[in-house]
Amino acid sequence: MQTYGNPDVTYNWWAGNSMVTNRSGRFIASHAAHTGMIAFAAGANTLFELARFNPSLPMGSQGFVSLPHLAAIGIGFDEAGAWTGAGVVTIALLHLVFSMVYGAGGLMHAIYFPEDMQESNIIQARKFKLEWDNPDNQTFILGHHLIFMGVACIWFVEWARVHGIYDPAIGAIRQVNYNLDLSAVWNHQFDFIAIDSLEDVMGGHAFLAFAEITGGAFHIATKQIGEYTKFKGAGLLSAEAILSFSLAGIGFMAIVASFWCATNTTVYPVEFYGEPLQQVFLIAPAFRDTVDYSSSVSGFAQYSGRCYLANFHYIVGFFALQGHLWHALRSMGYNFKDIGAKFKFAAG
Repeated sequence: MQTYGNPDVTYNWWAGNSMVTNRSGRFIASHAAHTGMIAFAAGANTLFELARFNPSLPMGSQGFVSLPHLAAIGIGFDEAGAWTGAGVVTIALLHLVFSMVYGAGGLMHAIYFPEDMQESNIIQARKFKLEWDNPDNQTFILGHHLIFMGVACIWFVEWARVHGIYDPAIGAIRQVNYNLDLSAVWNHQFDFIAIDSLEDVMGGHAFLAFAEITGGAFHIATKQIGEYTKFKGAGLLSAEAILSFSLAGIGFMAIVASFWCATNTTVYPVEFYGEPLQQVFLIAPAFRDTVDYSSSVSGFAQYSGRCYLANFHYIVGFFALQGHLWHALRSMGYNFKDIGAKFKFAAG
């Protein structure tokens, strides 16, 4: 964390990142607890939406977010393609149970296990210590993250191939085999918003699985070759810098997702999410429904689930990118207190 030249700096309670900067055990605890909160939100909101769902009305006109995600991967339908809600409660309850497991894991790492993994009696656990300016340590941890994401992609591809997902082109669930065409994967970098083939969607995920697992194995197995010099990035890695990298990735993905959700009707079927949105500029860029859902959506605001998703992702992505710039500048030594001092000087 930026100390502004004070080696004995302390942070207030709201500077949460400072509490885990050099405590890898607490860092893991916060990750597990955050995962538990996300799982709880997903499970609880699914049950909330299911309680409000009116089967006589199109799902896309009722302002839902969780149910459409489940419907799009074929959960809640019978063999004839009619909505029954089967499996939805099970998925919701599993998320609630997992939230307790993650929460317990977070508490155990926060209270019972060592603050720093370097103090653990388990050799494998000590490998996950935090040494921010040690490329071998950081690449080892990055590799495990990549492998887990690759496994998630494989799960999605295999689910579509074996169970099947909803295809809006035929209005039913069908099994989808991935189309691993590398030229198509490359070309879709520039027109991914307009993808209208589920086979291409699955092919992209299959390629990601291969790239992430291969990259993860490479990062785990490799070490720094030769001396760690400034040419290789010595002095670049730090807690602030890595946080800024993470925020940049989150911000980019959130904004990409917002545009994809707003316009694509293959991955986000109209039947479940509502009609495509119109991009407008209010106080800031935003997305607006092209259909009036006020007669079928109850709640504080009458919008489609697509409108909620697109705007939420865009706003979160925007602020994540601002956080990236803030922490990136701090990691490079910029003193934001100089701004206040300059204004004070100008006013005086």
